[in-house]
Amino acid sequence: MPYFGSEEMVKELKRALSNPNVQADRLRYKNYITKVIRYMTQGLDVSALFMDMVKASATVDIAQKKLVYLYMCTYASDKPDLALLAINTLRKDCADPNPMVRGLALRNMCNFRMPGMTEYIEQPIVAGLRDKASYVRRVAVLGCAKMHSLQPNTDIDGTIVNELYALLRDPDPVVVVNCLRALEEILKDEGGVVINKPIAHHLLNRMKDLDSWAQSEVLTFLLRYRPRSDDELFDILSLLDSFLQSAHAHVAVATLRLFLQLASAHPAVQADALLCTSAPLLATCGAASRELRFAGLCHVQQVMRSQPGLFGTHYKRFFCGYSEPTYIKFRKMEILVELVNDENVALVLEELRSYCTDVSPELAQAAIAAIGRIAQTYSEKCLDILTGLLALKQDHITSAVIQMFRDLVWFCPQSTAAVCQTVEACVDSPQDSEALLWLLGEHGDQISSAPYVMEGYIDGLKTELSSAVKMELLTASVKMFLCRPAETQDMLGRLLHYCIEEESDVCVRDRALLCYRLLQRGVEETRKVVTGPKSDPSMSVLTGRQEEPISQWASTFNTLGPLSGCDLCPQTAVISAADQPSSSAEKELLPESTDVTLSSPDDTEEEISLSLGPPLSHETFEKMWLDLEILQRQTMGFPRPRTALDTLQAALQLVKIQTLAFTPGATVPWKAYIYTRSTGTLILAELLQGDQHAPGIDESLVVSVKQQPVNQHAIRGFVSILKGVLQTLNVDSS
Repeated sequence: MPYFGSEEMVKELKRALSNPNVQADRLRYKNYITKVIRYMTQGLDVSALFMDMVKASATVDIAQKKLVYLYMCTYASDKPDLALLAINTLRKDCADPNPMVRGLALRNMCNFRMPGMTEYIEQPIVAGLRDKASYVRRVAVLGCAKMHSLQPNTDIDGTIVNELYALLRDPDPVVVVNCLRALEEILKDEGGVVINKPIAHHLLNRMKDLDSWAQSEVLTFLLRYRPRSDDELFDILSLLDSFLQSAHAHVAVATLRLFLQLASAHPAVQADALLCTSAPLLATCGAASRELRFAGLCHVQQVMRSQPGLFGTHYKRFFCGYSEPTYIKFRKMEILVELVNDENVALVLEELRSYCTDVSPELAQAAIAAIGRIAQTYSEKCLDILTGLLALKQDHITSAVIQMFRDLVWFCPQSTAAVCQTVEACVDSPQDSEALLWLLGEHGDQISSAPYVMEGYIDGLKTELSSAVKMELLTASVKMFLCRPAETQDMLGRLLHYCIEEESDVCVRDRALLCYRLLQRGVEETRKVVTGPKSDPSMSVLTGRQEEPISQWASTFNTLGPLSGCDLCPQTAVISAADQPSSSAEKELLPESTDVTLSSPDDTEEEISLSLGPPLSHETFEKMWLDLEILQRQTMGFPRPRTALDTLQAALQLVKIQTLAFTPGATVPWKAYIYTRSTGTLILAELLQGDQHAPGIDESLVVSVKQQPVNQHAIRGFVSILKGVLQTLNVDSS
């Protein structure tokens, strides 16, 4: 918005710039030009001074020329007729003996956004590409990209492209990088700049001459090159080895990404590269910039998917600072959970416990959730901490602790008795009542005050606003009735009457009608429907993260993928319409990883392709195992291998079969749950020794297979491959 009195101010400036006495005094003349630029940046319309400013460009003072060029670029589109005068002035300056003037004039000429500018700037740009001064060549190379952006729909000038490819061997490193940028912009519709063997080797040899940002950019372009032999590959890796420990984090990470891609067939080389880059990544996690720190933490999490123990000795680097933002603290707690082991569990739990009393309820609940995840392995130590938190009598803490108790009794049934004893002390209506009601219904026979607590919820049902709590209360009351009928019968009747006759929520009313009609069918029928499967106390959950192939995430490393959480790169797979997932639970089961193809001994006509995908959660596996039917049950004819369970897990991993859970070695019956993917399907299997379905052959191993969607050939091949691995382990152990 123009200032009041701006017209008078412009007239005064025009008189001053036209005054010969002012023009004769260089310092005074320059001060008036500076005043024009100041008013221009403040929003004052000084376009009326265009002609006077063009005349002011006729000077040997570089600073004054910069000011005038800035003015001309700003108002050229508003004064297209007068801009031709400015263009002629700039073209004249492009032939100036001073390279700084030539480069400055060419750069500002390319900044003019006017139709028909190409015919005026093409000749100076071509001349600039062959200029002796490196500064002029740098500007001319970027000018090629700007010239293309002015007319993006025209045909690409082959002469310009050839000139730019030739300049990739320019002695000035900045010119080389600018050529890559310009070619990428000009050829973007054709796939970008082509990196062949001579160009790749030349760029690798020039790496030490580049600054850190140019090195990072060149490393990104080198991702397009594929070495033709192992000798060439290791020569390239040797040249890049020193950059893995660069003082600049972005260079080290870009080098690591190139290492991981080039050495995709050499896992040992990839592991060494990750080890070398661990120090720069850790330094990034402690950077002064919060954004850089967050990016470093996200990439550390990505590396830990394949190397869980790489940062184990540096766990203290992931303790949260008092002044750190919440989003960084969340990431650090997630990493701490993955780094817990027998040596540091006490210190990590003590640190997490201090976060549980943070002023931020979200952070406190996240810390409690982290302790709950660790409790699946170190249940006794974590139970003491969670129980102590209940004494604080804070609603958000109590609610989070009860949620962790609910998960803990499911994953670790041996903790049920201790949890039930503790629950009785925290029944004062926490904010989240669903978890408490689930515990009361599922384990009401072990909690003496369970019916009376539940009766309090039923008495206050009219003031309850949450439909989810009401439905959980209905289910828990029916479960309580099945184990303690005398104490629950009356309040269950009142609950059903209210929900059926007075409740306005349709979902709650339907749940009440379902419970009522089930009870009409009899207690045993109700028990079959309402009482879900219990956790097997003999099963132990696999602890720690299952190592993923590096190739599964290498393509998204050093991108925005890890920061957004979308760092899984789906692989191309041909899936028929009949094989499309029917639910969100099945969508995550599609193959997303490098395949391994093994020949099936029983069927030599076809090959069975097994693949590793993202790890399957215990909840998803259990849901699908209960929903699907057994398609094949086969007796192996030999007992389970007597090797260590870690050896069994590693052997199955080699053939792309993942292990979810297993019982301890001396347990009878012995069980193991495994899964894999093949040709667009998910295969779930149970290994069982001491099977009630096969009496008389208790020493033989029995495999039960389920699949979604069904593919009998894949099942036969999977069983054959599994049998071969187990037989090999049996021979080795004997």
